[in-house]
Amino acid sequence: MRFVIVTGMSGAGKSTALKMLEDMGYFCVDNLPIPLLTGFARMLEVPESSMEKVALGLDVRGGQDFSGLEEKLNELDEKNVEYEILFLDASDDVLVKRYKETRRQHPLSGSGRVDTGIAKEREKIAFLKMRATYILDTSKMLTRELRLELEKIFVEGHSFCNLFITVMSFGFKYGIPQDADLVFDVRFLPNPYYIDTLREKTGNDPEVQDYVMENDKGRIFLEKLKDMMEFLIPNYILEGKNQLVVAIGCTGGKHRSVTLANALYKILEKEESYGVRIEHRDIGKDSITKKK
Repeated sequence: MRFVIVTGMSGAGKSTALKMLEDMGYFCVDNLPIPLLTGFARMLEVPESSMEKVALGLDVRGGQDFSGLEEKLNELDEKNVEYEILFLDASDDVLVKRYKETRRQHPLSGSGRVDTGIAKEREKIAFLKMRATYILDTSKMLTRELRLELEKIFVEGHSFCNLFITVMSFGFKYGIPQDADLVFDVRFLPNPYYIDTLREKTGNDPEVQDYVMENDKGRIFLEKLKDMMEFLIPNYILEGKNQLVVAIGCTGGKHRSVTLANALYKILEKEESYGVRIEHRDIGKDSITKKK
């Protein structure tokens, strides 16, 4: 029997994750009163129970006092009840934005500001993040990407190290991404913009990719970038980093950066122990600017 406790920050996607787990065959219970946790876990161990996969959602929505939850988890440990904790998180800026978009009030903010409620919640549930088996930062995740990560962990049984990587292309003339952890400048590579037949194409087109990578500089850069990632990623995992944004920039974010970002993504996606996504932030901005 697999018993998963789904928790984390309000607005980080717990309800969505529970619905996805239900689609994956899990029996799901949302917002069970904390005093009932040990009794619920014991019920699952009854030989007559037919439930093989159970997911339990716990959060602060119902005004629950989380001060007793750590004690209940310790009781489960003492009784050798096996469970996993999935902790869903997101940056404060993203959480505030999500609350503003839905016009909902944070459960701990009362009549005050959303960010005050978020700070209170982080403090209350910090111990859960420390005990978490899996941490998923949904700040940059699309819904389908969250589903893929959950399937890897809870259906396919892949090992997971709590790191989610975003490989992002961008144009320097539109500014460096504020959330970038690593920034690489590929403006030293030949620019397809000056080739008439390539100007309107992007780094997603084979012709542009061939042009950028046909010289030694492009190939050598990619090899050195691969070596650096192979060194850095395991060390970031050891440090406990949950979110890594690797930004690759050229002048307009349309040709060279897109080509290299795609190439790096193809290298990283082969590893199943962490999540990875690709984002081309500025790929269409040049055409929009010209139309204006």
